[in-house]
Amino acid sequence: MPARSSRSAAAASVVRVALLWTLTVTCAAAAEQAQTSAPPGDDDAAALALPFGDAAAASTTRSTSVTLEADQTDSTLAQGGSIDAQRLSIDARSNLALASQWRAILADRLDLLWPGRFDEAQQINTLKEAYLSWQPRANLLLDLGRINVRQGVGYGYNPTDFFRADAIRAIESIDPDSLRQNRLGTVMLRSEQLWDSGALTEVYAPKLAEHASAAPFDPDVGATNAQNRWLISLSQRLIGSWSPQWLLEGTDSGAPQLGWNTTAALGDATVAYLELASGESPSLWRQALGLPGEDSVHTRAAMGFTYSAANKLTVTLEYEYDGAALSASAWSAARHANLAAYGRYREFVAAQQELPTQHSAFGYLTWQDAFIRHLDLAAFLRLDLVDHSSLPYAEARYHWTHLDAAVRWQRYSGDASSDYGAAPTRQSAQLLLDYYF
Repeated sequence: MPARSSRSAAAASVVRVALLWTLTVTCAAAAEQAQTSAPPGDDDAAALALPFGDAAAASTTRSTSVTLEADQTDSTLAQGGSIDAQRLSIDARSNLALASQWRAILADRLDLLWPGRFDEAQQINTLKEAYLSWQPRANLLLDLGRINVRQGVGYGYNPTDFFRADAIRAIESIDPDSLRQNRLGTVMLRSEQLWDSGALTEVYAPKLAEHASAAPFDPDVGATNAQNRWLISLSQRLIGSWSPQWLLEGTDSGAPQLGWNTTAALGDATVAYLELASGESPSLWRQALGLPGEDSVHTRAAMGFTYSAANKLTVTLEYEYDGAALSASAWSAARHANLAAYGRYREFVAAQQELPTQHSAFGYLTWQDAFIRHLDLAAFLRLDLVDHSSLPYAEARYHWTHLDAAVRWQRYSGDASSDYGAAPTRQSAQLLLDYYF
């Protein structure tokens, strides 16, 4: 996309953002007016207060939320110049009680993108979840459909989050929590058995398509269900409140992978955590380039601690390790030997949400009601410990009753061929408006 630096381009950008934000507020106001004028029998809060086991009441119970978001992004390119882009997103989620013991869950996100020209809009739809849930007994749940299964106790990296690969269609934010929430679910059958001290979850996800789809409104089952997969997880309280989780995941084409998650309180304000996954597999380099060779056992890990202060300040420090990624020497050779292979490797690792090098660090800070009420601050730093490139990110967000205003900033730093320095964008700033109803 060509750089835009003239006054006319800047003016056009302001007009586009104004139109998007006007549309956001207008739609939100109309929805709020419709909500306030609804008859008493449609009150969601009253419906949610009804017991789940009441069949007559459950048939009309519903819980639906919709978020409209308008975004203006200004970016500085690594090769020089700048670009501005706009986005309007509609994010909806419904949890409907259909009858006694039955519920339907639907979550969808539509992103309308204008990456430089307002007359060249792009669309991408992400069907995050769409499934039926049946609870025949108080301690048993059965789910069928597209489900976003999220596993792991890490913050910046989750090696036991086995269903994360190829699940992201559009990136709204590089915040790890946003990436976990705004992704495709996997079509599966899931059972959950609960008891006082633990839970057993069993998942089977069948192969439904060969390849992913780039079509804007395709459900894209080829991205999430390109092979048969299964997962078993067991959580059990052992000593006091210590409840580790064990996982076993398998596919048609590879050896089973073992996972383990655990947390431990270190005093009243600090929690330590450890997330591990291990099993026989090809290296990420071999997978990215389709190279033959012998598989070996690779271990992945995220470990750290979170400290929560009395003033609502929370700090997390995390070390991340990926044994299937490139070592320091292999990373240096890949960066300077074969740029085409290096580019393919970077694209593959990003899609799999794995680490490109074996050692990384992650620091995360959040502060609710910082300085004044309703002002939340968040910041994180990703650091590649192999080539020392980095990615800092910061956000300030102010809350009203139904509206949020936010400012985001991020910068990719490092050598031109480093982990973060190779990104096409050097720096970007975002202005956002979110309306919730």
